[in-house]
Amino acid sequence: MAGLLRRAAAMAAPIGFASVIASPAHAAGSEINTADTAWMIVATALVLMMTIPGLALFYSGMVRKKNVLATMAQSLAAVTMISILWVAFGYSLCFVGDGPWIGTLDRWFLAGMTLESVNPAAKTIPESLFMLYQMTFAIITVALVAGSVADRMRFSAYLLFSVAWFIFVYIPLAHWVWGGGFLASMGVLDFAGGLVVHLSAGTAGLVAAKVMGRRHGYGTENLSPFDLSLAVMGTGLLWVGWFGFNGGSAGAANSRAVLAIIATHLAACSGALTWGAIEWSTRRKPSVLGMISGAVAGLGTITPASGFVAPWHGIVIGIIAGAVCYWACTWLKHRFDYDDSLDVFGVHGIGGLTGTLLAGVFATSAIGGTAGLIEGHPQQLLIQLYGVAVTFIWSAGVSFILLKLVSLFVPLRVSREHELEGLDISQHGEALQ
Repeated sequence: MAGLLRRAAAMAAPIGFASVIASPAHAAGSEINTADTAWMIVATALVLMMTIPGLALFYSGMVRKKNVLATMAQSLAAVTMISILWVAFGYSLCFVGDGPWIGTLDRWFLAGMTLESVNPAAKTIPESLFMLYQMTFAIITVALVAGSVADRMRFSAYLLFSVAWFIFVYIPLAHWVWGGGFLASMGVLDFAGGLVVHLSAGTAGLVAAKVMGRRHGYGTENLSPFDLSLAVMGTGLLWVGWFGFNGGSAGAANSRAVLAIIATHLAACSGALTWGAIEWSTRRKPSVLGMISGAVAGLGTITPASGFVAPWHGIVIGIIAGAVCYWACTWLKHRFDYDDSLDVFGVHGIGGLTGTLLAGVFATSAIGGTAGLIEGHPQQLLIQLYGVAVTFIWSAGVSFILLKLVSLFVPLRVSREHELEGLDISQHGEALQ
């Protein structure tokens, strides 16, 4: 009987995921590591948690009561749409093939992916898990953009813009930086998404806010948050989820992942303390909104550097993040008169930009294999600056074009009457009681 089973297993030809039997010889030669796989499954769950419920709670707690459900719906829609598009072609175009500009469609709908296949970017975990982990990054990047135009963007326009932005902005950038594209070949450092996630989303949000204009009542009416307790809970979920975001970007259960998590936590702590201290000194009271904004600023700013720097660098980067992002959300925002509803550009855009440059300053060769300015490699800072410029220009230019194209099919903004009524009722036919 045992001989018959062995012969049957040997005759079974695996076809994609249809095969559930692998020959013992093939399994023994697999590079897949069970500890790395277990950690990356957890990290994937943590990053998905960052969007739902993390970002959904964080954003909805900062809008007015009449727009809470509509804001949550945008995060939920990003999860559903981008997940399917990622499996269809997003993963393949980002991470399959080594062309300088874009990948290939060899993994269209995961074609050819087997139980034992691995991606060169993560050789010790199943390729299917690497695909799933990277999917969660694409999801939250698209969802982040919505915060800049909260309270006023038509849901149908959001859906069309999100799909187009994912295809024409996120996919190219992810390939350029992480998939073996030209920025990766130049040596640009972005451990977990300072460019691909934060700067790209923040820049798109800034452009969208300028194109759509300010909310009715901005600067003259009270637009204070409905329930900051929701935002605090969302911040906590984002904070914990960020351990999977940055720690998981090591691709393995190793010391580098742990160091990235420590630096991430310390940056969030020092960012929150710095923002709160600035408010305390200028306004006599540290606000809860300010402290959670500082924490998220620290998290976003450490992201590109987290796997290249020592833990104590996280404290320094968090302090810089708290100060710079506070300035961006106050002085810079008022100076250029744009209504970035939830400060996506001020926190994520400026944070991603700052962290990417600081990665070029603090990068430690003993940790990430690349030396930065402090270790005598000033060229790395110039490389980082080039990556920032490319990301900003690409995201800003393409986002502007896409918004104009979408506006040819549906209005970008709800009517004045619907905005005053609230997006929950006007866009979804339901509201909080």
